[in-house]
Amino acid sequence: MSEYEKAPDNDALDAAILAAVSAGRSVSPSDVAVALAGPGKAWQGLLPKIRARALVLMAEGKIEVLRKGKPIADAADMRGVVRLRAKS
Repeated sequence: MSEYEKAPDNDALDAAILAAVSAGRSVSPSDVAVALAGPGKAWQGLLPKIRARALVLMAEGKIEVLRKGKPIADAADMRGVVRLRAKS
């Protein structure tokens, strides 16, 4: 059994993303995953869910998803290394 048998729901994922970006800086999806999982826990399994929820929050106008330091326009551009930040 994985450590994330009971994964956080969408509301918890959204709250974690919004809390992470509220500090006025950009964060990587892995930063959010590590914060959610807790010290010493497996966090990699959370990444696809966090990236998916980031796209939802982007569509709602709450955050920006950055690729190479620039906001992406749509979900098709979310590939490779990305960062998340609060919508300014």
